[in-house]
Amino acid sequence: MKKCALWMVVLAFLCGSATMIYAAEEATLPSEVPVKGMVTMLDLGATKCIPCKMMAPIIEELKEEYKGKAAILFIDVWEHRDEAPKYSIRAIPTQIFYAKNGEEAYRHEGFMDKASIVAELAKLEWSER
Repeated sequence: MKKCALWMVVLAFLCGSATMIYAAEEATLPSEVPVKGMVTMLDLGATKCIPCKMMAPIIEELKEEYKGKAAILFIDVWEHRDEAPKYSIRAIPTQIFYAKNGEEAYRHEGFMDKASIVAELAKLEWSER
């Protein structure tokens, strides 16, 4: 039990430090959701929720990997409370994937690992060709 508690503290610390960087970069709202003419993944969460903190480094990696190919966006719905109703979310984190034409293609609630996000983005990229 003590080992489990120790690991939870270590994980919270590591995720927390990554999230602080993520939060600083994401304090403003995206100007356009979905991004016109581009596959878009919108992550709706909060910088202080545990599963959202776990996703923060994944989102940052994907932003770099998909730069110019897909838009990877984040909105902190605790900081911007008026945004949650716009997307009809019931839980955080929620990921919404949009096709290039702006239509919602897929929605997921809860933590989503990198491989699953990449798979959804690939489906949208291939369906657009």
